[in-house]
Amino acid sequence: MLTLFAFIVTIGIIVTIHEYGHFQVARWCGVKVLRFSIGFGKPLCRKNFGADQTEFVLAAIPLGGYVKMLDERELNADEADEIHYSETDLARAFNRQSVYKRIAIVLAGPVANLLLAILIYWFLFMQGVTGMRPMIGQVEPNSIAAQANMTAGEVVSTINEKEIKTWSEASFILFEAALENEIVSIKATAESNELHLHKLDLAGLGQDTEGDILQKIGLAVFRPDVLPVLSQVLPNSAAEKAGLQAEDTIVDIDGLQIETWNDVVNVVKASPSKALKFTIARNQEMVKITVTPRPVEENKLEVGIIGAAVKIDKAQLGAIFVKQHYSGVESLRMAIEKTWKTSTFSLKMMWYMVTGKTSWRGISGPVTIASYAGESAGLGLKPFLSFLALVSISIGILNLLPIPVLDGGHLMYYMAEIIKGSTVAEQTVILGQKIGFGLLGLLMILAIFNDINRIVTG
Repeated sequence: MLTLFAFIVTIGIIVTIHEYGHFQVARWCGVKVLRFSIGFGKPLCRKNFGADQTEFVLAAIPLGGYVKMLDERELNADEADEIHYSETDLARAFNRQSVYKRIAIVLAGPVANLLLAILIYWFLFMQGVTGMRPMIGQVEPNSIAAQANMTAGEVVSTINEKEIKTWSEASFILFEAALENEIVSIKATAESNELHLHKLDLAGLGQDTEGDILQKIGLAVFRPDVLPVLSQVLPNSAAEKAGLQAEDTIVDIDGLQIETWNDVVNVVKASPSKALKFTIARNQEMVKITVTPRPVEENKLEVGIIGAAVKIDKAQLGAIFVKQHYSGVESLRMAIEKTWKTSTFSLKMMWYMVTGKTSWRGISGPVTIASYAGESAGLGLKPFLSFLALVSISIGILNLLPIPVLDGGHLMYYMAEIIKGSTVAEQTVILGQKIGFGLLGLLMILAIFNDINRIVTG
């Protein structure tokens, strides 16, 4: 229910903001707006408002929306409709506006989505941003990181001269560099406070950039040794079914002495579907419990999970997490910068998919979006808002693509109109619409296929 509710809220907000952008700029340009619809299909409720008596509609299928403006090209399909409008009204038709007004109206939807992302990021930056300190926990032997002489305990300070404060920032830069097959320069401070310079050759990754980029490079995030004491057992998990409880201390598994939580994780991950004998310290008693980890796929390998969380004290959290605070002006600057970087990165990823540099499996459909919406909402308001901003940017950028039927397709026609001095021929527009619907159909099929594939493969 949380996933469904979060998905509806996400789509509802994104679509409403997008369509409101079109609606408001159309009104500013003097265009008569006939209908503002959130959703498609059968109207659930409708109401007329304003001097133009614009019909506001909430429809049954919450996967989009539209703003219908008075347009004589649509009226010509049914001339009987013309009797409803005076010459004064027809002067306000969309098709009679200057090409620059039409461009402004079409651009307004995607721009509204980008402005929403800026506002969300502005709020989040002012609240303070928490991230994992970029300390290396482990370096995989013979990995790209090992070849660059990176070692456990180092704290990354800069990548290509850009200051790094969290692993999230580092991952973003490394992922971009991997797509470009670059050699990156990393400065890191060792435990002895010595400054080390590493040259990381990411060309060796090729097109293998899916999944966790740090893991592919051979880096593991530092995690302090945590005692194997449970803080939570998830409902319907293997741990709950076996009888594990919060505050249980795991003493050994199949006779193997357990000293840290990492010991538990390593044994469980290596034992999918295998019955493990746990010895638990509970209320000053030793309890024997058999737990069978549920198999899941992780980075194309089958691993086990039991659905239990470890208890971590605040001092340990402080060692691995950093929180940064920014002023209102600085937060706004960073929000604009983050929105710009995310937008350009989205365009790069689309281009890489077209040119074959990266896989089309990165395209997500409604099922994946709903899943992430539910997961982020379950983590709290800030993660959900961050997810909302990301989706808003994605929708804004997608709509700017030069595909007929999308906003970018209309912009393409208007730019051609400016160059040639006359409107694009109606036959060309109709042909473009057919091509556009075909491309969108293929894109939707691919997205749904990827959703199904993720469900099947876990």
